[in-house]
Amino acid sequence: MVKSLQQNLTVISLLIYWPVLFVLMHIQVPEQIRRAGVADKSLHFVSYLILVFLLWFAISPQKKVEWRKGRAWWVFIAIVAFGLIDEVVQGWTGRSFDLVDLAVDALSALTGLVLFSFLSFWHALLLVTGAAVFLLTNVTRKDLGNILPVTNAFFHLSAYAFFTLLWVNYVRLFLRVRAPSVGWMVTAFAPPLVLLLAGKSVSVISGKDFSASDVLLAVAAITTVVVSTAVVMLRLRRRMNPKTGTR
Repeated sequence: MVKSLQQNLTVISLLIYWPVLFVLMHIQVPEQIRRAGVADKSLHFVSYLILVFLLWFAISPQKKVEWRKGRAWWVFIAIVAFGLIDEVVQGWTGRSFDLVDLAVDALSALTGLVLFSFLSFWHALLLVTGAAVFLLTNVTRKDLGNILPVTNAFFHLSAYAFFTLLWVNYVRLFLRVRAPSVGWMVTAFAPPLVLLLAGKSVSVISGKDFSASDVLLAVAAITTVVVSTAVVMLRLRRRMNPKTGTR
């Protein structure tokens, strides 16, 4: 059976993400990251949530998790085994074995598989991406913009642009909202802006300063994706026959 484009992209992403994750887990943490006060357990959780998403939908692109079949359990065992190897090897690279990290990795894998019991690919992709953006927005105890301004700016631009791109494609695939109408624009803007508001609200509540520049960067990224998509959709509509909907 010929693999779908969706599965091919998922497999490629997995083949890139998994080795990169392994390498990042075994290098010494830069001093700037230490000063930022990274919440290590949150980082573990989101990293393994992304991993289990990619692994499950690489091997089962069209199927939800079925616990009565062995595939889900093999995926869970593979993730936990990787987490165990990760922690053991860390002990050889100057970092320490942490049983709590391993427990968080297992919890993340289990959480993902439970969610994927109810969610198909696109719904799961949106949820995992939104969760990752939200958690990474609040993964440091100190303001990252004061310590790594370029990294912080890149995150806000790329993360919110990527989530918005996924969302507008979801709207195109599953929601009957004609683009680029006013209703479509509202629908396209609402979830990314709500995600931004939720992430920044938690940041302020946790004691970090409100960063207007972060918000402006994120809003700029969201707006760029939505407006660009609207322009493309408008041009496509103008190329179509308004009566028959065909060229």
